[in-house]
Amino acid sequence: MKIFICADIEGTAGITHWDEAKCRSPDERGNPDYIEFREYMTDEVVAACEGARAAGASEIVVRDAHSMGRNLILAKLPDYVRIMRSWSGHPDLMMFGLDASFAAALYTGYHSKAGTDTNPLAHTMSGTVSRLLINGEVESEYTLSALCAARYGVPSAFLSGDAGMCADAKVLVPAIGTVATSEGFGPATSSLTPKAAVAAIRDGVEAALSRDLSACLPKLADSFELVVEYTTPDKAYNVSWYPGVEHVAARTLRFKATDFFDILRAVRFII
Repeated sequence: MKIFICADIEGTAGITHWDEAKCRSPDERGNPDYIEFREYMTDEVVAACEGARAAGASEIVVRDAHSMGRNLILAKLPDYVRIMRSWSGHPDLMMFGLDASFAAALYTGYHSKAGTDTNPLAHTMSGTVSRLLINGEVESEYTLSALCAARYGVPSAFLSGDAGMCADAKVLVPAIGTVATSEGFGPATSSLTPKAAVAAIRDGVEAALSRDLSACLPKLADSFELVVEYTTPDKAYNVSWYPGVEHVAARTLRFKATDFFDILRAVRFII
């Protein structure tokens, strides 16, 4: 059994402030809050690896998908893991490295979508986006990831992150296993401790993979309408020249396609 784990940080247990998710600059990772929380991010990934291994995984690929894609502490990862780091520019975005050979996709540290109040760090891809909609539904980074996986026939079996993200994940994939690491209250959070989150993720992943995964494969629509609402009109104008994009309002672009890959490719260039 071959497993793909996509790791983010804003849904890691305890995380509450952007200082805990950001380095000081793209080339310097010296922020002490970030240094602490990349440890917790890594520990949650290791727990997911251990759970997958206990469920029978023979191969595990971990995708470091937060910020610059160079967050996980590699020395902590098990020796049976292969790690994907940084950004290739491929339209599969956070899921680059996935293909049809994988039995399941897992997600750790995932966070609520832009505009929600269940995580102080809620966003979708970029701070320039106020809402991202697919076929009329406001979506998250998880939606893009799970539908990307579905293109390859790979089910989404497990997700850990804030309570709002866990609830949203079950809307798209009702059978997905989840562990809610925290809950947001304005700028505050109520959270599991890192140790408790690690134990819950390990057990949750093992349980999620020790069952029939066919119910965890979302059905792709026959066609897709992507609508992106930006926080400012200048951003919408600047990227409105992407082929096929309609500039339907001052802050809003629309793009239609029949293949979800084309949606991902548009997101790659307009966000």
